[in-house]
Amino acid sequence: MVIVRISATIAVRGVNPYVLVSAQQSRRLRPDWRRPLPVILRIARLPRYRWCTNLMPAGDGNFYLYLHEHIRRVAAAGIGDRIGVELQFNAAYKGGPAHPMPKWFRDALREAPMALQNWRRLIPSRKKEMLRYFASLKSAAAQARNLERAMRVLCGQRHRFMARQWEHGR
Repeated sequence: MVIVRISATIAVRGVNPYVLVSAQQSRRLRPDWRRPLPVILRIARLPRYRWCTNLMPAGDGNFYLYLHEHIRRVAAAGIGDRIGVELQFNAAYKGGPAHPMPKWFRDALREAPMALQNWRRLIPSRKKEMLRYFASLKSAAAQARNLERAMRVLCGQRHRFMARQWEHGR
């Protein structure tokens, strides 16, 4: 398995800290890859810590390696710091929803054909995001409140849900 070693300065894109992975470096991991690239990340001087993450395409052949807070904290690295990272293609990665669909949501979709149709039309990452959000809900009241909001937007109503404006079920 190919390991790509990079030494780069942590920069910021919007509010997201990242390290740029060049097109040449990413081609060593997987040639001609155009979508999010699943990798195993290690900070070079912290060999026992490994994270599974995705390199995100920049649109020009380069990729962004976003470094979330936990990674930066463990690495004791901040914006402007130079770090060494090791990347390896994650062949074990399986896409799709990581969280199962809750029964209360599945039952509601079965009773609302339009919501079910719009659910099926959602892009996979949006479905995954919703299922992850539903899995984090602790109380029955929170589940009921969010089920009502989800069904409202999936039935085509214009409404805000999960920090975005929905219209026509999307």
